[in-house]
Amino acid sequence: MPQQGFSLVELLMGLAIGAIVLSLVGPALTTLMESIHRQQVAESLMNGIRNARTQAITRNQSVVIHGIDGDWSRGWRIILDVSGKGAEDSSNPLLVEHASDGQVPIVGNWFVSRYIRFSSLGQPLMPGRAFQAGKLHICSTREPVSQLQLVLAATGRVRLVSEKAEQALCRKDKAVRSSVRAAL
Repeated sequence: MPQQGFSLVELLMGLAIGAIVLSLVGPALTTLMESIHRQQVAESLMNGIRNARTQAITRNQSVVIHGIDGDWSRGWRIILDVSGKGAEDSSNPLLVEHASDGQVPIVGNWFVSRYIRFSSLGQPLMPGRAFQAGKLHICSTREPVSQLQLVLAATGRVRLVSEKAEQALCRKDKAVRSSVRAAL
């Protein structure tokens, strides 16, 4: 009579081999998933910045895109800057809001650390009419490394650059987060 199944030894060997393969593939799969999530967050923010510029040109008014509660990692809002005070004035009309889970750290250099303001001509300008340009770093969750960078040019053009480099801003962001959590 032919055998119709697996013996207990064969089943246990198959499970052992499967566990070994899974333990080898698991970290690589996790890294891949984090990379895909980082890329999606970066593209979403880049599209938000482009949308803010388009809104400014279309409406012929200043438009501000800023991080939710001053943190780009938590998401962003696009507001019509009627008062000229940007995110500080809660009466400015909200155009678009995109919340994020905050798992991907995003930090910017001084010029773009909290907001980007576009003039009615689509130029990124500081409140004193000086041009605004800078980089937003999409950081790794485990180490102080900038994996992707959103580069805002003085013309208003934004582009996504993929250069892995150690970034002090990423380290500072993690230190700030840990002290904020400790204070809460």
